[in-house]
Amino acid sequence: MNIAIVGTGYVGLVSGTCFAEMGANVTCVDVDVNKISKLKNGEMPIYEPGLEELVERNVAYKRLHFTTDLTEVLDDVEVVFSAVGTPPDEDGSADLKYVLSVAKQFGRNINKYTILVTKSTVPVGTAKKVKAAIQAELDNRGVDIPFDVASNPEFLKEGAAIKDFMSPDRVVVGTESKQAEEVMTKLYQPFLLQNFRVIFMDIPSAEMTKYAANAMLATRISFMNDIANLCERVGANVDHVRKGIGTDARIGQKFLYAGCGYGGSCFPKDVKALVHTGIDNGYHMEVIEAVERVNERQKSIVYDKLVALMGDVRGKTIAILGLAFKPETDDMREAPALVVIDKLLQAGATVRVFDPIAMVECKRRIGDTVTYTENLYDCADGADALALMTEWRQFRMPAWNVIQKVMKGHVVVDGRNIWNRQELEDIGYLYTRIGEK
Repeated sequence: MNIAIVGTGYVGLVSGTCFAEMGANVTCVDVDVNKISKLKNGEMPIYEPGLEELVERNVAYKRLHFTTDLTEVLDDVEVVFSAVGTPPDEDGSADLKYVLSVAKQFGRNINKYTILVTKSTVPVGTAKKVKAAIQAELDNRGVDIPFDVASNPEFLKEGAAIKDFMSPDRVVVGTESKQAEEVMTKLYQPFLLQNFRVIFMDIPSAEMTKYAANAMLATRISFMNDIANLCERVGANVDHVRKGIGTDARIGQKFLYAGCGYGGSCFPKDVKALVHTGIDNGYHMEVIEAVERVNERQKSIVYDKLVALMGDVRGKTIAILGLAFKPETDDMREAPALVVIDKLLQAGATVRVFDPIAMVECKRRIGDTVTYTENLYDCADGADALALMTEWRQFRMPAWNVIQKVMKGHVVVDGRNIWNRQELEDIGYLYTRIGEK
């Protein structure tokens, strides 16, 4: 099966590579000449475990190709996926200019029945705009070529995207025709041979499903952080509370971990877009609006705890472990670490940082305003306090006796609740975490 994917960002590159791995002939398209050139030379624009090896293998087998021109392959493909960016406008709404640009190019150049599938996260009603843009281009050409639009939102977790795509718990597809449904079934059948879990629905429902899923997960995170902050004030332990409610089958244990807030490319953007969609339709999403407010407040909690324990941080050296918004990625979009670093620098502190993957990305974002170190022990060297922002595996069992020797102070703020209070207090640390007095 021949397919094209427009956009070689996180979603497009992972999706195209995985389709190729399953045997499809895939062409990834991007207007960024530099990015396509690097991909052809085996250079990855993103970090995702296992992706580089998968790209290399499928390029070698000639199942994965890269180009800057969609028209080169449009006559040969059955499906075109649109996986371009939908960045938030200043008001929080999703900017659809790239999505509609793909639709117009599609309409200007198709010569046979082809499906344009939106893979990007887009507001409800986008498919109507895409369909209208395609039809307008066909009308301008004076041709009557059949086509379909479809919605196929992605549910990939950064750091586990390959597994999520190759073994999905479900695939959501919104279609308007039986023909489109048959083509999408053919495309996804190899991924789901044992248990076909493609859920077909109308397009608006598919568009809403993506936002609803991310908003629900974000809600659980903000809910638990709200509970954690109250636990601190009443003397409860949020870890005990989490276990107590997580064993309820109606609730479950996932996304109930208290911490210093969520970030990344999806949750913040999608929550804002869903709020804006509500406003556009005369309805206030009160729960979702609160989710966003709680998360923005939570991003400062590590800084607040440092100040509570140390007083004025001016002239102090603070070691920050973890920069990415979550482990197994270099993505720092909306990362809580950026908020904490900014507040510390504004307060006059010196900041030392270490992250196994995201150091280059951090330097691209904030330059040399902080000191970049080689490992967690180097990061702690001479620090008055140490704060954990990202729960990388290599941070879970540090040699505290070594850290104790190189640190100047004895304050530790655990923004992800991965360390043992008793262990640290026994060796003299002033230790605090989220949701525990």
